[in-house]
Amino acid sequence: MIPQDFSNMSHAKKIQLTLWVSLLGVVFCFAQKKQTEGDVFFFQYEYQKAVRAYEKELSEGTLSKQQFLNLADAYFETNNFEKASEAYIKIYEQDTLMDSHHYNKMLQSLSKSPNAEGKEDFLNSISSSFSKELMENVEFNNQLLQAGANENQLEYEIFNLQANSPQTDFAPSFYNNKLLFSTGRQVNKKLRYEPGNEGYFNIYESEIQPSGQIMSLRVFEALEDTDYHKATPSFSSDLNSVFYVVSNTQNGELSFDSNGKNALSIAKQTVGGAYQLLLKDLSTSFYYPFYDDTSGKLYFAADFEDGYGGTDIYFVYTNNGQVMSAPINLGPRINSSGNEIAPYIFENSFYFASDVFYGLGGMDIYKSNMEGEDFGIPINLGNQINTEFDDFGLIIKNEGDGLLGYFASNRPGGKGKDDIYGFKVDEKPGLKTITFKGEVINANSTSDVVPNAVVSLWNMDGEMVASTISNENGEYRLEIPYETEVVIEATKERYSRFIEQFGTEELEELQNQSYDIGLSFYDDLVEEREGQKVVKMDDFYFDTSSTQLTDEIKSELGKVVDFMKAFPEAQLRIETYTDSRGGNSTNFRLTQGRSDAIKRYLVENGIPATSILYSIGYGEDKILNNCTNGVFCLETLHKQNQRSLVVVLNDNVLFD
Repeated sequence: MIPQDFSNMSHAKKIQLTLWVSLLGVVFCFAQKKQTEGDVFFFQYEYQKAVRAYEKELSEGTLSKQQFLNLADAYFETNNFEKASEAYIKIYEQDTLMDSHHYNKMLQSLSKSPNAEGKEDFLNSISSSFSKELMENVEFNNQLLQAGANENQLEYEIFNLQANSPQTDFAPSFYNNKLLFSTGRQVNKKLRYEPGNEGYFNIYESEIQPSGQIMSLRVFEALEDTDYHKATPSFSSDLNSVFYVVSNTQNGELSFDSNGKNALSIAKQTVGGAYQLLLKDLSTSFYYPFYDDTSGKLYFAADFEDGYGGTDIYFVYTNNGQVMSAPINLGPRINSSGNEIAPYIFENSFYFASDVFYGLGGMDIYKSNMEGEDFGIPINLGNQINTEFDDFGLIIKNEGDGLLGYFASNRPGGKGKDDIYGFKVDEKPGLKTITFKGEVINANSTSDVVPNAVVSLWNMDGEMVASTISNENGEYRLEIPYETEVVIEATKERYSRFIEQFGTEELEELQNQSYDIGLSFYDDLVEEREGQKVVKMDDFYFDTSSTQLTDEIKSELGKVVDFMKAFPEAQLRIETYTDSRGGNSTNFRLTQGRSDAIKRYLVENGIPATSILYSIGYGEDKILNNCTNGVFCLETLHKQNQRSLVVVLNDNVLFD
């Protein structure tokens, strides 16, 4: 069901108050608890009256924990943020009934009250209750808004539509060359929507003038007739159809669930053709449908039990507008502990509104880059489009050399409760970002992923601008405001360090692509031999009495080169041995020559000479079997004593 607090935020913020309370009101009750006057007012969205009633009951010592939480919510809904934050804190400290959605309201209350300095402390204390994605969104947007986002702001020409009424006007939608919108201006004077003190919402059409203003307003007659709510249209040119929400009715009258609630359904009306209900549930309202012609997905907002906060944004797959799947939540990158509504897609960017606690005020408009089935970090559009009030329902299209868009807001200076504002701008709203995403893999076994690796991005001033940890599947994702050059680094204990610099061209090529990072696992590259740690190589053999490196030997020494690239702090000793055949002094000279040849090759191939502390030939000093002087042995046994080892001298301190 839809939470009570969601319904009585200003209509712009949450269209629930105006879209799902019936004329008869809604009555709830607590299990095994007699309903009080405060409860009645609270669940009928009379929050100021609920505050007075609950405070009276509190003075008499009769409030339950749930009712005290209701009182906190009522304070919040009446903008008494200081009392709301105090009440939420008391509930949290004693025996919390609060979920993430209440945490969101508590953080909003703290930011708007004299207790604002306590917001960060409280956020730190409950951060584990939020998703990793939400906390990344918080950090990104806080940095963006606090560190000079104005430098990246576009110049908007924002104007109030002259056709706005004293009632509620919101949810603009392009309809060919016209504009559809929702309005509370009264049409049927016999039926009034009491909570909003205006008519039931209806959908109007209008002509768009070159200035962006609208004219020739009239009821949009292409939709099925009803005496109750019709709102938030979305037009599909491919289907020549309008998707919108309607009050649940039966035989022309409002229909209610067992709790007396009238919810909203999503309808599809083909212009000049058939009408159809697509999504209907007597106990769940659906909001702000948006049909994407490119993907055939139908997006909408709803408050299902599996959500992350209040209303979340979902989609269903369709076949030409016919629903073909269960609702799919867009996930924690988009949906938060707050309420998300009003999805809209323009040029591979996903726009929506949210009242998540780290915004500028009530509802703010965000943009997220679409990355296949994934979404980038939602970016606050900044303090021209957004205000400390409610801003939502953005749409935009190309117009001449720039762009024309509309959104709704209840900011001061409007003509009614919520007004529609137009804007013109040269570029697409939303800060340009850089995204790195992919997998951290084992460089020596690409089928193995590396979880818990630290992946960081650095600017050219040597400042770390973002960092994350790869998940259990080795996946990582980082997004930062646009830079012309960055360095990416990945590290993990006992793994190699990865570092790579990207310039402008490389960054442009990288966008919308995966970038996998390979890390070498130290223990994969070394082994224990003869009581010491050595670089892992297959056995190789010099030709008889020769110090020349064969191609086979060079191939194996390439493993040492790769090891030192992965672990450049390692210090090496080259050891070469031979069998007992031949004189002792000859064997010493031969093995020393072979060790020196190995060192020369390694240095020529990029290993610093200072990293090779010793190059030693041991001759026949360390025979591994019984093949000593004078003992007959098979060739294979003699070969066991012909060996070269590259010892890692500082193995025991390399990772200290």
